[in-house]
Amino acid sequence: MKFNIITFGCKVNMYESNYISESLVNNGFSFCEELNQSDIVIINTCSVTDTSDKKCLKMVRRIKRENPKAILVICGCSSQNNCEPYKDLGANIIIGNRHKSTLVELIKDYLVNKTNYCNIESDRDIPFEEMSLNNFNQVRAYIKVQDGCNNFCSYCIIPYVRGNVRSRNFVSIIEEANTLAEKGYKEIVLTGIHTGSYHDDGKDLYDLIEELSKIKGIQRIRLSSIEITELNDKFFNILKNNSKFCDHLHIPLQSGCDEILKIMNRKYDTAYYEEKIKQIRKIRPDIAITTDVIVGHNYETDALFLKTYEFCQKINFAKIHVFPYSKRTGTAASRMPNEVSERDKKDRARKLINLSEVLEKNYYDLFKGQTLDVLIEYHQDGKSFGHTSNYLGVTIDEVLEVNKIYQRKI
Repeated sequence: MKFNIITFGCKVNMYESNYISESLVNNGFSFCEELNQSDIVIINTCSVTDTSDKKCLKMVRRIKRENPKAILVICGCSSQNNCEPYKDLGANIIIGNRHKSTLVELIKDYLVNKTNYCNIESDRDIPFEEMSLNNFNQVRAYIKVQDGCNNFCSYCIIPYVRGNVRSRNFVSIIEEANTLAEKGYKEIVLTGIHTGSYHDDGKDLYDLIEELSKIKGIQRIRLSSIEITELNDKFFNILKNNSKFCDHLHIPLQSGCDEILKIMNRKYDTAYYEEKIKQIRKIRPDIAITTDVIVGHNYETDALFLKTYEFCQKINFAKIHVFPYSKRTGTAASRMPNEVSERDKKDRARKLINLSEVLEKNYYDLFKGQTLDVLIEYHQDGKSFGHTSNYLGVTIDEVLEVNKIYQRKI
């Protein structure tokens, strides 16, 4: 039978979808590019914002319209958060974030019994669900090392739908990285819901990076994201001495205003954030630092937004991912007064996106004329495309070998 899998949201979801796809292929199913020709369609959902939920539900309606005979499988954060809309739309198999590794068995059971299945388990105190890949569907291979979050930021639904912080077995990660290296992957991206919280048997994320650095063939190690509060002495030692550690860090800010950071239940203030950034740039002056910022959180006035805007200018990010605040039922912020109007959210988002575009261009311009290493990810129309260690997107006017690193003048 033919299947297709659609992934919404984060790199963790992308990793899990890769695992589901590989498991299905290993069990005799075949991947199909065309949704309307697939016997089985799996949607790995996201619920980080209200828009994410709406996009997932829209996709379900599209599949039901264009391929009504397909077996429809739903998993992930959106179904974990609220499975009822997916039931109402006629999904055949619905789970949340638990038991994604068992989807092959659930699909096989459905093919035999033709009985719809829905099981949403919400217990936070759960073990890490082991998954391991032999291949990844893009040149930069993700490895999931951690799941869950205990931070409970006021705006965020993720701790409620992903459960407690839990980490993958250290040896298992090294084994998977060795397998990927043997398959020719040059760059791995360590990912999790709260990646910096990784701990297993007395070893933390930075012990893991050091061990991964010893693997022959792995030339780059990248973090999907890291909290500013998790940049300790061991991190700075890696930044200083580990040449495989990429020149790019994604460090969420969320707000550049101390009053809003406190309301958000973030664990730092702007002075702490700025000092850590200075320490990073003292070691690697040209490193790319990207971030996430939420605009329009409850209590944010024009004056408080201006503080965020000016702080982002001051930090001089390489890129800002901007998100208008989205109310998530069940979070602390969803019960707060002083909501910001949708018009003001959009206006503030637009201003910050405009700033990001200026900062991004300024950062790119720093590297004109320099020779950088580019990992080729694909080629099209006689051109090759890839990324540098500091995550500059580069186009090269020749066809080069995919998954190989070339030095090129920018």
